[in-house]
Amino acid sequence: MAERELGGGAVAPGTVLAERTEAPVTRDLLARFAAASYDSNPIHVDIDFAKASGYPDVFAHGMLIMARMVRLANDLAGGTRLRSVSTRFVSITRVGDAITSTARLARYEDGPTGRVAVVDLIAADQAGDIKLKGEATIALA
Repeated sequence: MAERELGGGAVAPGTVLAERTEAPVTRDLLARFAAASYDSNPIHVDIDFAKASGYPDVFAHGMLIMARMVRLANDLAGGTRLRSVSTRFVSITRVGDAITSTARLARYEDGPTGRVAVVDLIAADQAGDIKLKGEATIALA
């Protein structure tokens, strides 16, 4: 996303700015994320606990999927122009799901510190089922 292109309006709202598909979620990834994030909720790593809770299997931490989606926004912003991100969890991510994060230009706005691009963020699995929705605000200058 070139600053002058967005600032000059060369990129139209609705344009996909970036997209990234991550490796499928594995049990090993869930165990490593649980350890790294200090989120030891057994629903993410203990199959017996998940089944006793009414789920067919463990499922991913929402924050893991959010981190992947926000990393796309941060990369898009060049690491220094990301001003805010908000997200909403929509549905669980199962073991084996390959999540694709997509950033689409929603609109331009005049913010308190200058012009910004507002970007819609979506994380969806290989079947197109949405897992998270969000919005990022990226400074243009």
